Amino acid sequence: METIKIIIAGPRGRMGLEAVKLVHNTENFELAAVLDRRNNGMNLSGLAGFEGMEAPIYTDLDECFSSVKADVLIDLTTPEFGMAHAEKALEYGIRPVVGTTGFTNEDLLRLESLTEEKGLGCIIAPNFAIGAILMMKFAQMAGKYFKDIEIIEMHHDQKLDAPSGTAVKTAQLISEVREDKTQGHPSEKETIPGARGADMNGMRIHSVRLPGLVAHQQVMFGMEGQLLTIRHDSFNRASFMSGVRLAVEEVMKIDVLVYGLENVIE
Repeated sequence: METIKIIIAGPRGRMGLEAVKLVHNTENFELAAVLDRRNNGMNLSGLAGFEGMEAPIYTDLDECFSSVKADVLIDLTTPEFGMAHAEKALEYGIRPVVGTTGFTNEDLLRLESLTEEKGLGCIIAPNFAIGAILMMKFAQMAGKYFKDIEIIEMHHDQKLDAPSGTAVKTAQLISEVREDKTQGHPSEKETIPGARGADMNGMRIHSVRLPGLVAHQQVMFGMEGQLLTIRHDSFNRASFMSGVRLAVEEVMKIDVLVYGLENVIE
């Protein structure tokens, strides 16, 4: 099996640390370098918590991508940096795997154009947990039969975007098989603005932010005399690594932009 050389952006973040462990412990993965806001010129193994994990640290994108031969960039940072990192990686012939949410349609169109121009794969995944991907696919299946739907997504209180990328992606997938419908009573009125949540094609999306949570979502489907609830919970960030590994392996096989891991899961 051919070795895949990987650069990781944001290794000291909670997701980044898990990604470093994943690459270090996967037989055909090799950690080529890491991008960090500081510690330029040092080796990752010299930082606390990374003992034995050898990789040069760079703070400058161009210096890193021009100095290191790599196949894939794993970026688990923020939308602002994730977009810039993905664009620059493609320019250097490196395939991005980005787990940051908050990309705009314009961002995705820009990346789609770049992947076509370079003939390289790029995967943007709002959620890397395999169970969450299946939750979205199952929700889309149910959306063919249930027209009244509410999505409740719950995350830690340091998350910057609301609703989550997973909730938006879930609603988008359901919208592909469901006609737009205004839910609730025709004369319904919010006595406190926002009480009914965000409105996406008639579906309601509610965002909860609390310390102690990681990433959780439930999709509720109502029909006369019955209720169907599809729920997924991530209790730690290691839960996302099976999807990161899958994305790295799959991005090497494609030459287009893929938005959402549900598109590479059979």
